[in-house]
Amino acid sequence: MNLTHLDENQRPKMVDVSDKEDTTRVAVASGIIQMSPDAYSAIVSEKTKKGPVLQTAVIAAIMGTKRTSDLIPMCHPLNLTGINCDVEEISELPGFKLIVTAKLTGQTGVEMEALTGVSVGLLTIYDMVKAIDKGMIIQNVQLESKSGGKSGDFKR
Repeated sequence: MNLTHLDENQRPKMVDVSDKEDTTRVAVASGIIQMSPDAYSAIVSEKTKKGPVLQTAVIAAIMGTKRTSDLIPMCHPLNLTGINCDVEEISELPGFKLIVTAKLTGQTGVEMEALTGVSVGLLTIYDMVKAIDKGMIIQNVQLESKSGGKSGDFKR
């Protein structure tokens, strides 16, 4: 299999997608942050010193999704048409699951954008409560599904 991010001289390049057809593309990614009961309780009760953790994480996830091409060298800047971030409380862990959905109509997929959004959102949670729990674990950042494009659909 030839890697598409290398040219004929094995130098890095960004893939040329100009000949690809515009299609509607949607990607959903998720990830989990596990923490101490004290950190979880502080977030749920909104008693952290840095403000509303989950609302801030949602905003950070959206911003991270939008800034993916600034962070991942070979990602194309995309004209995203929709971003959504959901947060699920997992009291038995304890922790939270972030789910980011990214959407556009364009020539390349949005998997990296959804994955980046999840990562940035989870890192924001970590940053905002690290004074309570430095041992938090970010785990299972993964693509859940994608649709559109030449490679077709994927569902975990």
